[in-house]
Amino acid sequence: MKIVVLDGYALNPGDLSWKAFEEFGEFTVYDRTPAKRIVERIGNAELVLTNKAVLNKAVINSCPSLKYIGILATGYNIVDLEAAGNANITVTNIPAYSTDSVAQLVFSHLLNIVNRVQLHANAVKNGDWVNSPDFSFWLSPQIELAGKTLGIVGFGRIGQKVAEIGHAFGMTVLFQNRSPKKNVLSYCRQCELDELLEKSDVVSLNCPLTESNREFMNKNRFAQMKPDAILINTGRGALIQEQDLTNALNEGHLAAAGLDVLSTEPPTADNPLLRAKNTFITPHVAWATKEARQRLMNLAVKNIEAFLNRKKLNVIN
Repeated sequence: MKIVVLDGYALNPGDLSWKAFEEFGEFTVYDRTPAKRIVERIGNAELVLTNKAVLNKAVINSCPSLKYIGILATGYNIVDLEAAGNANITVTNIPAYSTDSVAQLVFSHLLNIVNRVQLHANAVKNGDWVNSPDFSFWLSPQIELAGKTLGIVGFGRIGQKVAEIGHAFGMTVLFQNRSPKKNVLSYCRQCELDELLEKSDVVSLNCPLTESNREFMNKNRFAQMKPDAILINTGRGALIQEQDLTNALNEGHLAAAGLDVLSTEPPTADNPLLRAKNTFITPHVAWATKEARQRLMNLAVKNIEAFLNRKKLNVIN
C-alpha cells in the first residue's frame, strides 16, 4: 500500500507525529506540492491525503492507481467529487475536529475589537501610562458584550459552540441556517437572514461555502447591518465580497471586521481588505491549535482504517 501526503506542513510542521500512518504501508510526506507536480507525486499511490492541494478531474483521471482521497480538512471543494465517484475513488473528510478552536478564535477577534488589549498593552510599554495625568485612559471605545445581540450564520457544531460562548457573555443569540434546526439551545432563536443582519450587533459567519452563498455578504447585506456592527468570519473568505466589505468599513457603514479567512490564501498584495479601516486579519489559524490538529490526524487515521476494512467513515461521495 502506497500513501502520499501532498501538503503536510500546515497540519504537521514538526510538532506532531506521522507514525500511525506509516503502519499502513509505504508512506511519503511532502510539505507542499505545486499544482504542476501533483500528478507526478501521486504517481502509482493508492491513497492520497491532501489539505489544500486541488485534485480536479484532470488530476484524478491521470492517476489510475488511486483508490482513496483523504481530505485533511472539513471543507471538500478542493476535490472533484463527481470525477472521483466515476473513478470509483472513495473520498473522506474530517468533520468536527476544530469546533472548540474555531469558536475560541471567533471570540479572540471579537474581544480584540471591543477591548483592543494589545493596543493598550503597547501603549503602557511605550510609557503612555507612566506619563498619563490620569489613573486611567483608553485609546479606543471599550464595549461590553453583555446585552448585545449576536447573530450566527450557519448553526452547525461551530455555530452552536459560538452561541454557547456568546450566551455565557450575556448576549442575545439569533441564528440563521439553511434548514430548520430542531431541539436547539433554549436561549437561541432561529430567524431569517434579513432579521439577523438588521438586529445583530455582532455577526459571525460559521457556514460552509457553497455556490449558492458565494459572496452573499455584499454591499446590499452590509447596508442592512447596523453602522456600529462588527463582522467576524472564520468560515470561508469567499462568503464575503471583499471590495464591498472594504467600502463599508472605510465609509463607516460597519464598525469593524475580524477575519481569519480571505478569498485567496495567501492573499494577493492588492487585496483591499489588507488596508481597510478597522480590519483585523489572522492567517487562517482558527483550526491550528495543536489539540485540534492532533484530533484531525487521529480522525484521518481512523478514516483510512475504515476504508481498508471496507467500512464507511466520513465518506462524502
